[in-house]
Amino acid sequence: MFLTILNQTIYLFIFIALGFLFGKLRLLPDNAKVALSKLETYLFVPALVMSAFIENCSLETISKSKTLLLSAIVEMLVFILLGLLFSKFLYKRGNVRNVTTYGLAFANFGFMGMAIIKGAFPEIFFEYTVFTLPLWAGIYLWGAPALLIADADEEKKKRTFKEIVKPFINPLLISMLVGLIIGLFGIPLPSPVKIAVKSAGDCMSPLAMFLTGLTVAGIDLLKMVKNYKLYIISAIKLIVFPAVFIAIAVCLKGLSFIDNTVLICCMNFAVMPIGMNGIVIPAAYGKDVTDATGMVLITHILSIATIPIAYMIFQNLLLV
Repeated sequence: MFLTILNQTIYLFIFIALGFLFGKLRLLPDNAKVALSKLETYLFVPALVMSAFIENCSLETISKSKTLLLSAIVEMLVFILLGLLFSKFLYKRGNVRNVTTYGLAFANFGFMGMAIIKGAFPEIFFEYTVFTLPLWAGIYLWGAPALLIADADEEKKKRTFKEIVKPFINPLLISMLVGLIIGLFGIPLPSPVKIAVKSAGDCMSPLAMFLTGLTVAGIDLLKMVKNYKLYIISAIKLIVFPAVFIAIAVCLKGLSFIDNTVLICCMNFAVMPIGMNGIVIPAAYGKDVTDATGMVLITHILSIATIPIAYMIFQNLLLV
């Protein structure tokens, strides 16, 4: 497992390095990040998710998803509480503290998490996609609006029903529903359509990492690496959180409803670095994202080593 995860992590970081190089050399137009982000959001990620649901969705697999969903909810709540605790200790300023809470609580379980599962554990990619549903709901209902969009120093404003519902009408959810219907009812698709959907999904991982590198290329690295708090946050996210999960998993391993699929999905969520939403969403609202960018960059770089090591410990202790 160590070598498998290490190879997959290095493969992803090659694309991060390429994105960084392209950004520094200005080989792409200024609007490249926006264009690539839209390709990921509206085409490649939905295609990957739709393909997984078409190939794996059945009444039997859906009936077995209760444990996955419950595990995701419990793990998310634990990490939210830990995120609130650590961020309050590290930062007094509201908006920076909120971004830190978000990064610790949710991490990059989407782009990078899916890429790791797809490369190292392709046989459970569908289950991992189902596992992430409560995590996306947590982001849409609380994470993004409360931590990344709302100004922490302003009076909290009550959101309308439309504002709550709107984030759920997105390409990811639509692709899940389409794949669910096709998979459950066995609707035949022409071979060229199947190939097109699968090929588009295969583009998700490398482009997501390339986009990460491209975004990082636009920041002041020297200023960022001098901020010692970013290393504390990185240690919390990449060492403390996986250790907390592994300790809990060791205690629960004997329970009949805790199988290897559930453990791997939860582990993958626990070891991921801080995600790009902490940069992209606040920046869209004109907020300072210097600290957020540092969190993303440092945790991604360090995760080259921490993810394989954490999985090795996880495998040895839990015999997965």
